[in-house]
Amino acid sequence: MSNKNLTTQDKSRYILAITGASGVIYAKTLIEYFYKNKLPLTCLVSHIGEKVWEWEIGSSISETLPSEITIYFENDWWSPVASGSVKAKAMVIMPCSMGTLAAIAHGLAKNVIIRVADVMFKEKRPLILVPRETPLNIIHLKNMLTLAEAGATILPAMPGFYHKPNTVQALVNFVVARVLDHLGLVHNLMQSWEELFKQS
Repeated sequence: MSNKNLTTQDKSRYILAITGASGVIYAKTLIEYFYKNKLPLTCLVSHIGEKVWEWEIGSSISETLPSEITIYFENDWWSPVASGSVKAKAMVIMPCSMGTLAAIAHGLAKNVIIRVADVMFKEKRPLILVPRETPLNIIHLKNMLTLAEAGATILPAMPGFYHKPNTVQALVNFVVARVLDHLGLVHNLMQSWEELFKQS
């Protein structure tokens, strides 16, 4: 693994949106990474995403997250990141519900999360969507294709097993590690295939 000091990385603002799909542990793990490495992060949370967090984590998101993490809820149109004039390095939507994915694909900025995703497109900034749904119907697939053609990265929550995970967290780390890879951020959540291959 890289020996680069994680705290010396780019300090640009990143945005994480949490929507109403199962799998908020992915978001929680990403937040913990940003907090540990003192990287600026703004969280946007949908109403259903908030409810799913409470159900799956066992406490409210406001109670769980460190006070240093800025949170805006979906109807807070005064969130600064809703404007393209505010610099943002990238946006991750994780987990991304099919409803959110569809609204982004069709430009329906009904809440601040979808508005910010729209900003990412118009300002030509990276947008990573982490859907967690199965099976996928043809509408889901067409919406994903539309977004991919527009420049978004579709990164489904599909963990691999070549790193021989023995805990749920190891499976979660696989997906979050891939998100961090696409953000260009150094991490030690798991070893790369090359590093694992050298040990075999």
